[in-house]
Amino acid sequence: MFRALYVSLLAVLLASEVKGQSLAGVWQGAESETGQPGMAWPTVLRLQYGESKTMFGVLYQEILHDPGSSVSFQIQGTQAGTQLQITETRVLYQRFRDPDNYWCQGAVTFTYDAAEEKLTGRATYRPVGTCDFGKFTLYRIKLKSAATVPAGKPTTIHVTGREVQWYADAELNQPVNRGGTFRTSLTKTTTFYLTQGYYPTSQQTPVAVTIQVVPPKSAPKTPLAVRPPAKQPAPAAGKKLPAAAPLVTTTPVVLPKVLFFLGTAELLPAGEASLHQLVRELRARPALKIRVAGHTDQVGEDQKNLALSEKRAATVKAFLLRAGIDPARISTIGYGGAHPLFPSPDARNRRVEVEEMRD
Repeated sequence: MFRALYVSLLAVLLASEVKGQSLAGVWQGAESETGQPGMAWPTVLRLQYGESKTMFGVLYQEILHDPGSSVSFQIQGTQAGTQLQITETRVLYQRFRDPDNYWCQGAVTFTYDAAEEKLTGRATYRPVGTCDFGKFTLYRIKLKSAATVPAGKPTTIHVTGREVQWYADAELNQPVNRGGTFRTSLTKTTTFYLTQGYYPTSQQTPVAVTIQVVPPKSAPKTPLAVRPPAKQPAPAAGKKLPAAAPLVTTTPVVLPKVLFFLGTAELLPAGEASLHQLVRELRARPALKIRVAGHTDQVGEDQKNLALSEKRAATVKAFLLRAGIDPARISTIGYGGAHPLFPSPDARNRRVEVEEMRD
């Protein structure tokens, strides 16, 4: 609630009937019933699991009809059975239109409703100024029906969330449906992009829901005679095939799938293919010099994130050196969490970018 200097959020998520249920994801809604009639604070809560059942994330709030007054807090916690203890660790940023306002500090107890994917919380704040209590109501978009359907057959897709809008594109230019159910017939695997109209904020991002489509089962048919494909003419002698587009350009390029374990400079195994591709390009372009830039998520202390991003860039350089690339062709830099590509927390922010360096 927009009344105290910062929030220290202590949340206990009680879900005894759904023990082991994952609460990671994006929760959207508002805080209300604060003793100020007609007031509400649109809220986005982003949660992820870390190591040893710990959780971390970001809590964002703004004043209703005044997104220019907002705050974003880093939060972390530990889940034990059906309970999750979350505390605010620091303010990531805050903006005030009225310097006399402040954010309340206190505690919140959430109850999880698995059927609706809903969190209902009661906040009790420390008695500073007019801070007293508040109520949180948050919803999460989640697919509840089958994720795989037969091709060409009518099917009903069911999701949770409140005031859900369906789009055919990530840019949200092609609306296709409203509500929690969508009766449709799909002929191929399709991804829909869903948003909630319940207290939307400037931090709202679409949730991608992919429905896999499989061919319907049918009786085996007698195979038809198939004409062999016509032979393609061989390229003329001395004529080179078009070269693949270069990976490295003068504009920073995110190396695909070069991600790191949370809080470390250790590469995830899936990233090595992209690094081998970079090695091949460096060998094919012996005059190419590159700069490797490391990045982190915004969760954590700024100085630690900066050091971690530099270590991640150094990890990539070490990989290239082991492949025989001249160290004089590689420079490194770290930016910490200064340039996120996605709202934190998001693993895709733990990335490396490369760009061509010109003399």
